[in-house]
Amino acid sequence: MCGIFAYLGRDNNAASIILEGLKRLEYRGYDSWGVAVKHPLTEKFVIWKRVGKIGNASVTTLPKATIGIGHTRWATHGGVTVRNTHPHLDCSGNLALVHNGIIENYGTLKQQLLRKGHRFMSETDSEVAVHLIEELEKTLSFKPAVSQAFHKLSGLNAIIVLNAKQETCVAIRSGSPLVVGFGSEQNYLASDAVALLPHTRKVYFLREKELVTVRENLIEVGEGRTGKKHHITPQWITWKTNEAEKGNYPHFMIKEIEEQPNTIQKIATTNLSQANRIADMIRKSSGTTLVGCGSAAYACIAGSYFFSKIAKLHVNWVLGSEFGAQLKLLTNKSLVIALSQSGETMDTLEVVRKAKENKAKVACIVNVVGSTLYRFADEKLLINAGPEKAVASTKAFTGKLANLLLTAYILVGKSKQGIKHLMRTAHICRTIINPQTRKKLKKIAQQLRKHKHIYVIGRGISYPAALEIALKIKEISYIHAEGFAAGELKHGVIALIDRGTPCIVILPKDETYAATLAGAMEVKARGGYIIGISGHNHEIFDRFIKVEDIKEASIIPNVVIGQLLAYELAVSLGYDPDMPRNLAKSVTVK
Repeated sequence: MCGIFAYLGRDNNAASIILEGLKRLEYRGYDSWGVAVKHPLTEKFVIWKRVGKIGNASVTTLPKATIGIGHTRWATHGGVTVRNTHPHLDCSGNLALVHNGIIENYGTLKQQLLRKGHRFMSETDSEVAVHLIEELEKTLSFKPAVSQAFHKLSGLNAIIVLNAKQETCVAIRSGSPLVVGFGSEQNYLASDAVALLPHTRKVYFLREKELVTVRENLIEVGEGRTGKKHHITPQWITWKTNEAEKGNYPHFMIKEIEEQPNTIQKIATTNLSQANRIADMIRKSSGTTLVGCGSAAYACIAGSYFFSKIAKLHVNWVLGSEFGAQLKLLTNKSLVIALSQSGETMDTLEVVRKAKENKAKVACIVNVVGSTLYRFADEKLLINAGPEKAVASTKAFTGKLANLLLTAYILVGKSKQGIKHLMRTAHICRTIINPQTRKKLKKIAQQLRKHKHIYVIGRGISYPAALEIALKIKEISYIHAEGFAAGELKHGVIALIDRGTPCIVILPKDETYAATLAGAMEVKARGGYIIGISGHNHEIFDRFIKVEDIKEASIIPNVVIGQLLAYELAVSLGYDPDMPRNLAKSVTVK
C-alpha cells in the first residue's frame, strides 16, 4: 500500500528526485508523505513531512544532498498526523527508516525499548523498528543489526533503513514488495518499478526475506538471516515512460479507459503462447479454481462462465480472503489460477502459499513482471496492459477478461476464433469510447449524482459485469451501488425499489435476454428509472446506451460503458477518480 523511494548517488538534488518518485507512487493510495535527506554539515537526517496529498508541493527547504529516502503513508497504527508520517529517525538522527506492513508485536518491543531509554516521537508501529536497529547497533555492525531487528518483527513487512554516516541503505522484505534499480554511480529502491522508469529499466525484485545493501556504486543481495550473498540476474522493464504518465489527460483513469482497445488487441496478437500453457495446465488438472480479490474476483466469476459456456468445463472461483474453507479440497492434481493486477495482493498471495503447501499447481494472470505472485507461480500469463496507475482498475480488469476468454477458446481448439473475437471486441470498444458517448454519459451522470442508491442488474456473463460496474461507481463516486443477478430481484432485492430509483440493466442479446428484460420490467413497474446497456433499444428504457452484441465478449464493452459512467459521476461530484479516499492500488496488508 505505502509508497517507498530511496536514492543514493552523486546528484545533490536527492530530495527532488525522491519527491518525483513518490509522485509516481501516489496511485498506491496514501494520506501523508515525507522525505528525509542527509544534511551536508551535521551529517544527520533532516525531514520534511506533510499530511494530505503531494499535489504541487516542493521540498526546496531541504538541503542539497546525495542520499535520501521518502514514503507515502496509508495509516494503520496511529492517526493521520505529521508526527506519524514516515520517515522515522532513531534517537541519534543517524538512521532513517520507512516501513510497509504491520508489526504485530510492536507493543512488546516498544516497552522493551522505552525501558532502555529510547524516545519515541510517533504512535506508529513502524518507529519501533528504527529504535530496535539503533539498540542492536550497540553490539553489531549496521547490516547485521538490520537483519536481526527485522527477524524480531512479527507479521509481513518491508523496511528500508538509511545510515547517514555510512551513506548506505539496507532493505529487507517479507510479503510487502521492494524493487532495486540499477543506475550509473547512482542506485535506487522503490516499492514499485513504475517509480524507477525515468531513471532506469534495469531492476531486481527482492525475493521473500532477501536483504539488499545499496550504495551509490554497490548493490549486494543476500539471504536475510545469514547474509550469505546471492547471485542475482536483473530484469529489464519493457514499459515505456509515457505509459506511466498522464500526458494531456486530466486523469489516469480516463487515459487507461481509452487505452483498453489497444490493450485487448495487444493481448489477441501477443498472448497466445502464454495462454496455451495455462490451458495445458487446466487440461492436466483434476480440478481448477480461479482466485482473486475485488475486481479480480469478478474477473474470476466471468472466467467460470467463459470456461463453462465455451469450453464446457467446470471451473470454480473463490474470493482470495475466503479461500481457507477450500484448502482441504486441494491435492497435488489441483490447479489454482490467481488473478491480480499488482501481483502483491496479500490475500491472494496467502492463497498461493497455502496452495503450494498442499502441493497444488499454481498459475497466475498478473500485470507486473517480477511481482511476488509472478515469481511464486509455476506458470504465468502476463495481462499485458502496461502500467495502471488509477486506483480503480479498468484496463487490467478487461485485460484479465480478454486473457480468460482466449484461454477458454484454446481449450476447445478454437484459438483463431478466440483471437478474431478479441479483435472484434477491441474494435467495438474503440467505437464506444468517443465524445458522443461521453456526452450522453455526462447527462446521465448529472441525473444519477442526486441519488443515494444505484442498482445494476444482469444475468449469466452480465452478472459479474453488474458487480464490476457497481464497484466502480462505489469506488470513485462514493454513491452506494449494488450489482445483482437479475433473477434474484424477486427474492428480496425488489423491496429496495422506489419511484425514481436508478437501475442500470445490462441486456446483451444472448440466452439471458428475455429473463433479464422481465426483471427490468418488474423494476419499471415499481417506478424504477431504467438505464439500458444493450444492442437494442426497448420501450422500458428511460435512457439507452447502445453497445453492439459480441456473444460472450459483450461483457468487455458493457463494462467499459460502466467505467465511463463511474468516471463521469466522480468528476461531476468534484472527486479525484484516480485516488479515491481510503483505498490503495496494491493491498499489501491483511
